[in-house]
Amino acid sequence: MEAESEPYVRLATLRTLHRVVADLNAARSLAGTLQAVVEGAVHGLGFDAAAVSLVRPDGDLVVAAVWELEESAMGGPSVLLGQVGSRESWDRLLGVSDHWGTLRFLPYDRGWAVASDIPRWIGDGPMPVYANDWHPADGLLAPMYSAGGDLLGVLSVDRPRSGKRPGAWTREALEMFSLQASIAIGNARLRAEMQRALARLEKEQQALRASEESFRQAFEYAPSGMAITELHGAGRGQLTRVNDALCRLLGRPRAVLRQQSFADLVHPDDRALLERTSAESGRAELRLSRRDGGYQWVCLRNSIVADAAEGPSFLLTHVEDIEDRKRHELQLAHRASHDALTGLPNSAELKARLGRRLCGQPQTVGAAGHQPGPADIPYGSGGYQGAGYAVADSYSAHAAYEGLEGTDVRSGPAHGYGLPEGYPSAAAGANPGPAGYGEHVHAVVPADHGSGGEVWSGPFRSGGPVVVEKGLAVLFCDLDGFKSINDRFGHNAGDAVLVEVARRLSGAVRDGDTVARLGGDEFVVLADGIGRDEAKDLAHRLRNAIIPPMRIDGRAMRVGVSLGVGWAGCGMSIEEVLHTADERMYDEKRARGGSVRGARGERSHRRAG
Repeated sequence: MEAESEPYVRLATLRTLHRVVADLNAARSLAGTLQAVVEGAVHGLGFDAAAVSLVRPDGDLVVAAVWELEESAMGGPSVLLGQVGSRESWDRLLGVSDHWGTLRFLPYDRGWAVASDIPRWIGDGPMPVYANDWHPADGLLAPMYSAGGDLLGVLSVDRPRSGKRPGAWTREALEMFSLQASIAIGNARLRAEMQRALARLEKEQQALRASEESFRQAFEYAPSGMAITELHGAGRGQLTRVNDALCRLLGRPRAVLRQQSFADLVHPDDRALLERTSAESGRAELRLSRRDGGYQWVCLRNSIVADAAEGPSFLLTHVEDIEDRKRHELQLAHRASHDALTGLPNSAELKARLGRRLCGQPQTVGAAGHQPGPADIPYGSGGYQGAGYAVADSYSAHAAYEGLEGTDVRSGPAHGYGLPEGYPSAAAGANPGPAGYGEHVHAVVPADHGSGGEVWSGPFRSGGPVVVEKGLAVLFCDLDGFKSINDRFGHNAGDAVLVEVARRLSGAVRDGDTVARLGGDEFVVLADGIGRDEAKDLAHRLRNAIIPPMRIDGRAMRVGVSLGVGWAGCGMSIEEVLHTADERMYDEKRARGGSVRGARGERSHRRAG
């Protein structure tokens, strides 16, 4: 090229550079750009062969494109395609080469610098005659860098068609070309990365659309209720999305539910539980209101759906219908604590109610120093009833299902036999209570003014000791003549008598009193907050309720009853309380000449109903 006149050479080279650079920019892919680079070096810059070694992500260089003007018989430089050289070897080679501006020239006598792992091909060109002639082992390299100075690759050219080592103008043209090639390769890589990113984005969007559609179908067509609740903004807590199953469960249209929140639907007694569940992203069993005014037992399972950037976005709630299971559980609990024949609380429930009222601390000793015995100890005081303690009992938790008294499925009748939460209860043996009683009203004997005994004082309240006039009476009832009905008319008639007696006893007591069947023909009544005279009046009412004849299977049948009135107090065991009332009942039975026990602890007529 230097053999021509300089103006002509420069003009021709510029034209060639313009054409090959245009070819570089016209390439549509990285592979096309690399091929345009090697072809441009051969056809535009006057070399017989060219190769591009491209930097891989791991830093090593791989031969990515080669081109030869005329394919040699031995395969030429194309055999180098795909061969890899380490970055360390390339850096050492570039470092020992002669620096021609940005180019690197490696003369044949420095071939020792080429490491064995660098791909290399030596042609069969003529040996040099003059010092400026090109040797077949010479090498000219054009490193290509990105705008940030990172090595992109190396353009290697071989065998100038002039047979001479390149002059200043050819070197400058090669520098210009390698710079444009660097830009083109960088742009091609950027386009390739953008295309890959767009492909990934489209794939992710397709997956997202598929996932959203799967979620929509799972949400809409789920057999159980599903709801999405807003967590932020003015609509916090509002139901923003509900499925058909939830609408059917609550009997409310979708448009109405989307204007409400779970707080608007929950039973008032379950509101605190709902708030805790929403905050903890957990589960809870509670009641939601239906359109017909009733309440539906459901199990709520909450999951907080969070955004990676913005945190929690919304609350996904699964609403499961547990009405049948809840009804079954509550019925089982009721059966475990109630007599199967009469429906009254059984012995275990009676003792449980007593245990919730008794503490292990004995009653306060009176001013005269008299220490009362078990028969004198009362079971409560008027102050207890005023304290308003109520205990929710599982036995009546879904009373409406079995026709029991009360309609609240969460709380039983207000019988009043309970202690503040955490307070110890008496069991078979009295255990000492805590030093501080809090609001617990100590159970002491009501004053018996007619007997001339001491007036007993109750617990110290804000105004000092108070005179105890009322307590908890324990009335033990034993039927007279029941055995003869069983023997004469059979057990079916006896069972019918027991059911009728239970009905009459329940109708004779006050609201809140407990009527329990202890077993066989024995019944116990617990009446809280009454005095001694009121207890006697209650005993008369109970007796008068039982004595009238009852019609069983077309026959008139009659039973009597022996009643014993006892009192319970803190410091007593449950067995002592019942034994005291039992002894009083048998005192009355003996006084009237009725049937009494045969041996100690046995009864003359017993049959479990």
